[in-house]
Amino acid sequence: MTRETTSFVYVTYIRSTPQKVFEAITRPDVARRYWGHENVSDWKAGSKWEHIRANDERTVELVGKVVEISPPTRLVMTWANASQADDPSQYSRVTFAIEEYDTMVRLTVTHDELEAGSGMAKGISQGWPAVLSSMKSFLETGSGIDLFAKPKSA
Repeated sequence: MTRETTSFVYVTYIRSTPQKVFEAITRPDVARRYWGHENVSDWKAGSKWEHIRANDERTVELVGKVVEISPPTRLVMTWANASQADDPSQYSRVTFAIEEYDTMVRLTVTHDELEAGSGMAKGISQGWPAVLSSMKSFLETGSGIDLFAKPKSA
């Protein structure tokens, strides 16, 4: 039986350069400033990467491998909860496509090969829009957004 999969595509435009957007994804010291996590790897095809919470506990929350890397325009990696790292069926794929677009960058994030209805699919459908908004704010203003903000009561 084949599992049903789903995918999400997010596109945002950022007043920045491809190099700065690529660094915002791959440099731990930059990612922690808008994401609250660090993406740690040597960023070579076939290398592992870890998504580590940037706090005192330094919890590894996500893991995967770098599938393809072409700085500063493309990064493809596998993606799974650290607790499910031993199960190949739990891995999905994230592709970052970074394109110069007039005086800005068009960033397209495609998260595919997700198990339909899974906790990961539900989580990333809310997570990516917030993270990408925070990245955009950070790169344009120097300050990310509060990723843990809740809606105000009416």
